[in-house]
Amino acid sequence: MDKAHQKVKVRPTTARRRAERAAATGGAPILDFATPTPYDLYVRTNTLHRLQHPLTDDPGEMSFLVISQIMELYFKLVDFELRDAQRLLRADDLWAALAPLRRAALHLEGLNGSWQGLRWMTPADFNRFRDQLGEASGMQSAMYRHLEFRLGLKTASLTRPHRKQPEQHQALLNTLSEPSIWDDAIAVLARHGHDIPRELLERDFSVEHQPHPAVEAAWTEVYRDGGPGNLLRLLGEALTEVAERFGEWRYRHLSAVRRAMGAKAGSGGSEGIGWLERSMARTVFPELWSARTHM
Repeated sequence: MDKAHQKVKVRPTTARRRAERAAATGGAPILDFATPTPYDLYVRTNTLHRLQHPLTDDPGEMSFLVISQIMELYFKLVDFELRDAQRLLRADDLWAALAPLRRAALHLEGLNGSWQGLRWMTPADFNRFRDQLGEASGMQSAMYRHLEFRLGLKTASLTRPHRKQPEQHQALLNTLSEPSIWDDAIAVLARHGHDIPRELLERDFSVEHQPHPAVEAAWTEVYRDGGPGNLLRLLGEALTEVAERFGEWRYRHLSAVRRAMGAKAGSGGSEGIGWLERSMARTVFPELWSARTHM
């Protein structure tokens, strides 16, 4: 953002003021401003569109770069919604928590749609600029790691790439050590009378939750009541939507990698497809799925 933008703020307005302006212009848009356009001030497009710096002259690299940045913004948005849902679950406001969970599922749909913009990429297309990426790899995304930790997929070693960025590293360690949204959902079950062992409620949350029969039994019991007033069941379905959409993200990621590079080694040192396949085997909200066998 340039200095002129930094000094000027968006001026709030009101419905009455908007109506007056529309009447004064005859419904035509305002075209003259004494400051940079309010849209630029709010969205900061001037900054946003300066963030693309391709490393080659290959036109396909711009797609790869911009879509990667779009995905990063979606990671942030989904993580934001999940944090809000956690805040509401901890306050036992289940009804209010449904809204950010539903938004998170919709944002994940948008995230998944981003892959469409890379369907053109064959190995030959990717190879034209891949070497210039060096060791840069999507698995080094700190915001994606926040999202995984928030969903309960905890791997402490995956914070290590960020140690040279102390603030980022500490933020990841904080998310790692906090309860995931699945831990918060299990705590909700306990507060609502379900028999959840204390060791699941008071544990080291930096370690990934392991499926437990008591949690599975609780969700089985929750789903026996199909009435509209069963907020726990509505919570279960909202979490299911998030888990399904996130599962689609992982599958589409695998498909995109298979399309663009086959079984080649990943840029960040992983074996590529093999790493992604093992990652997909880890289930988000495991008992929410296993309980369905007993419903």
